Formats: sequence, C-alpha cells, structure tokens
Amino acid sequence: MTSEEWEQLGLNTSEGNTTSRESSPSPDYLYAIPAVYGLIVLIGLIGNATLIKIFLTVKSMRNVPNIFITSLALGDLLLLLTCAPVDASKYVADEWLFGRVGCKLIAFIQLTSVGVSVFTLTALSADRYKAIVRPMDIQTSNALLKICLKVALIWIVSMLLAVPDAVYSDLYSFYEPHVNKSFAACAPYPPDDELHPKIHSMAFFLIFYVIPLSIISVYYFHIAKNLIRSAYNIPVEGNQHIRRQIESRKRLAKTVLVFVGLFALCWLPNHIIYLYRSYRYAQVDTSLMHRVASICARILAFTNSCVNPFALYLLSKTFRKQFNNNLFCCKSHFLIRSASMSRSTTTSRMTSLKSTNHSVASFSLVNGNFVHQEGCV
Repeated sequence: MTSEEWEQLGLNTSEGNTTSRESSPSPDYLYAIPAVYGLIVLIGLIGNATLIKIFLTVKSMRNVPNIFITSLALGDLLLLLTCAPVDASKYVADEWLFGRVGCKLIAFIQLTSVGVSVFTLTALSADRYKAIVRPMDIQTSNALLKICLKVALIWIVSMLLAVPDAVYSDLYSFYEPHVNKSFAACAPYPPDDELHPKIHSMAFFLIFYVIPLSIISVYYFHIAKNLIRSAYNIPVEGNQHIRRQIESRKRLAKTVLVFVGLFALCWLPNHIIYLYRSYRYAQVDTSLMHRVASICARILAFTNSCVNPFALYLLSKTFRKQFNNNLFCCKSHFLIRSASMSRSTTTSRMTSLKSTNHSVASFSLVNGNFVHQEGCV
C-alpha cells in the first residue's frame, strides 16, 4: 500500500495517494488485496441478488421481516457495486482516480448504505419485539404498506445523514513526513482542522454504531426474557400449535440476532481506526501494524455486505430451499435443454435410419436381392 488510507468510518473514500513506492509492500501483496475485494463483490452480488429475486418472485416469502431483509440486501448491493471497487483501486493506483465529484458521491453512497444497514437491523429488532413480546399490538390492516413506508423512511433518513459528508468531503493535500512528500486525499476536513474530525468521528460512532446497537440490545433483552417465560408456561401436553409458533418466532429472532452480531463484529474495527485517525488527523501513521490493521478493517467492513444471505441460508430451511432452486435453476434448464436436444437428435437419426433402410430394401428388391438384406443396413 502506498500512503496511509483515509476512510471515514468506512463511509468516506480513501485518499488517492502519491507517496513513494519505497514505503510500499511488494507488488504481489498490493495486487492480492484488490483480488480479495473482487471475491467479496462476486460473492455478495450472487448472494444478495438471489435473495432479492426470491423475495420479489416468491409470493409466500413476502412478509414483514423479509421486506426489511430485502432492503438490507439492496443497501449491501449498492455498497459492493459502487464503493468496494473504488476502495480497492487505491492499492494499485498512485492517485485519486475519481475527481471531486467521485469523492463526494462515494462518501454519500457509503454512508447511506451503512445507515440503511444499521437502521434496518434496528427496525427488524423492533418488529421481532412486537411479534414476540407484544403480539396484540400488531396491526394486520395494511401491514405491508406500513412496513414499506418504514423502509422508505429508513432510506430517506440515511440519505439525509449522508448529505453533510457529501458537502464537506473534498480533495485535500496531506503531508507524510516519513518520505517527505504530500498526497491528495478525499477527506471530510482539511488537515489543519483538529476539532471537527474529533466531533465528526465521535458523532458517527454514536449514531451509526453505539446508539442503534444499544437499542437492539434492549429489545433482545425483553425478547429473551419473554421467550424463557413462555417456555416455562407452556403445558407439557397439547398446545402443539403454540409450541410451533414460539419455535418459529425464536428461529426468526435468532436470525435477526445473527445479522446484528455480524454487523457489530465487522464494523467495530473500522470505527476504532477512524476514531484513532481523527484524534491525530494531521499526522500520517506509516507503521506496519497500522497499515495491516487498516486493510483488515476495511475488508472486514465490506465482508459484512456479503455474509447476510449465507447466514440466512444456514438458519432458514425455507430460504435454503428457495435459494437452491434459484441458484441452480440455470444449470437445471441447461440440463433439460441438453436432454431435449439429445432426444430430438436421436429421434431424427432413427427416422432417418428407417427411411434409409426402406429405400435400400426397395432398391434390393428391384435388383432381385433377398428381402432379408433390409436388416443388414
């Protein structure tokens, strides 16, 4: 890697660097990192696109939790297709390739995607809380419409919170004393601003991590308490319908909890590194430990955008069945077409063979040959 990357919470783009190659790792190491990004994008594209297709085409899968999960997958796709390639480009390019407009646009998209993820997980947890702890409060009338409006509101709020980043992000010149060179970086503030980066990093750590996860923790505390109480109150005999209902709710609550856990695990290192950089904003840490930690944190953050469909695959039998049907449908259609073409070819050959046999037999009879010669052709 060339100069120190600047990523705002995984929300800003990193700098286009112009430092000397003397401080860089080996070329093989550099080109391996974009390859990892490419693998993450490919896996995430397959998983999230298949998930969205299932929820759009399979009517039985269109329920309240799945609408939230579809929105989550859409946000992940947006991040993977736009921001991951930009983030990977810095490891092989010596300068920022996307100009001021790209700097502002990528910052806006990344922050919007992260906002959609964490706020959707919070809404999912609230939905599970209502379904398990307060089931009588659930409104059946126009439920899907109300959920769609909530999803739209999540996207609008996420975009509004991303607007300041888009406005203030720009190309600034940073100085790297280790090699006595300057480099252009896409960052939210100029290097001589010491106060605003600290406020900015702490505000986003609270808004996009601490506060949502704290709310989710409260919801799941009450969910766990309710499920434990319900397990003790169910009679040993009978009430199989109630048992199945509780088991179904527990599975779905477990799925949402896994999503939340993956988000918390994948984004925490990136938040920590951003806070660390913000409190020494004008300086560039060129140490190997910081460099490796930055790369791992970035890759882990983008990995979060491709793991949810596969977590759902492991946790949900219904989704696993639909996923297999959709993922392998192309292979099945290909095999069916191949078999059909094979049968058609065989039939044509048999018809041609019979026609040829008949013609040869007739020819033999005209020449006075034995009729049993027909079978020898």
